[in-house]
Amino acid sequence: MKVVNENVVVDGIDKTILNHLMEDAKKPILEIARSIGITGAAVHQRLRKLEKSGLVEGSKLIVDPRVLGFKTMAFVGVYLDKAVSNPQAVKKLNEIPEVIECHYTTGNWSIFLKILCRDNEHLMQVLNKDIQAIEGVSRTETFISLNQQIKRQIKI
Repeated sequence: MKVVNENVVVDGIDKTILNHLMEDAKKPILEIARSIGITGAAVHQRLRKLEKSGLVEGSKLIVDPRVLGFKTMAFVGVYLDKAVSNPQAVKKLNEIPEVIECHYTTGNWSIFLKILCRDNEHLMQVLNKDIQAIEGVSRTETFISLNQQIKRQIKI
């Protein structure tokens, strides 16, 4: 089966390659090639095509923040005074290292954040001294994640 949009055509071989690398980005290309029955050069060529299309953004090393002492994950809904405050607020939020995701959203909040802190005290400091101190932020609503139940990428 081929998945087609205006930018890329993904066939069964591409899907198999992508699934191998999404499972383990360090998996040797030759091992993937052997399992599919094609050459390593063909796998490289297909990966270059997928990268050029924008479907594949590259690979990354994932660090477990808990090992570094960041045991509190929270989601924060940020209410802004005005929509025009968004670019300035995002610029300031980008300077806070504990903010690991920032989304402009519909619904109650103007901005929705994912943040990592060492503990609840650290979270309180980030909220009070960093996030709520940003000009244009009227208030925040915080949800602490007790345990992440699902973590995955989109299925290909």
